[in-house]
Amino acid sequence: MRILVINPNSNQAVTDGMSEALKPLAVAGGPKIECVTLAEGPFGVESQADVDSVALPLSKLVSERDDADAYVIACYSDPGLQVCREVTEKPVLGIQECGVLTALSQGDRFGVIAISNTSVKRHLRYLRQMGVMERLAKERAANLSVEESAAGSGTFARLCEIGTELRDLDGAETVILGCAGMAAHRVALADYLGIPVIDPVQAATSMAIGAVLLRRSV
Repeated sequence: MRILVINPNSNQAVTDGMSEALKPLAVAGGPKIECVTLAEGPFGVESQADVDSVALPLSKLVSERDDADAYVIACYSDPGLQVCREVTEKPVLGIQECGVLTALSQGDRFGVIAISNTSVKRHLRYLRQMGVMERLAKERAANLSVEESAAGSGTFARLCEIGTELRDLDGAETVILGCAGMAAHRVALADYLGIPVIDPVQAATSMAIGAVLLRRSV
């Protein structure tokens, strides 16, 4: 059994961070979790043009890697999710969709830390499509690049600042990290805020594991 977790940007540091964050899910007898980088992707998926540019390369990779039992699109905008679902009958999960569903299971209202104001506009369109706007406390931007979210020296302090605003000013009971590059900060940020913090890559991979195991048990 294999789950392929695909980083749609070409920043290997983001992929390495995801691999580290997913180690607790690599249990004996469970599916192998393989993290890969989309070489054709931009260095950071930070605009709608970036999102659109990776859809077809992602679907090509999914169709070529038929050795996997499930796929995770590890970018918070869920680029290419629907087109990837069209090229395989196996589960394809997007981290924004899964992150939101996980947050809803752990609190009444959720907040999101986005990397930029441009990302917020894009994410809100998706949340409206999902029909969950009534449960959104607020989405606030940390104004970081994807590179800074993965390796910036001041990133954690900025996440603490935005997370505190979401909790205290907006009433968020759970917080979602709105970029795959933020994964390394989840545990420390949850300890700092005292509320659940969701890494959407972990959330989506957890759901993929469940989907694969349940399919194999039928």
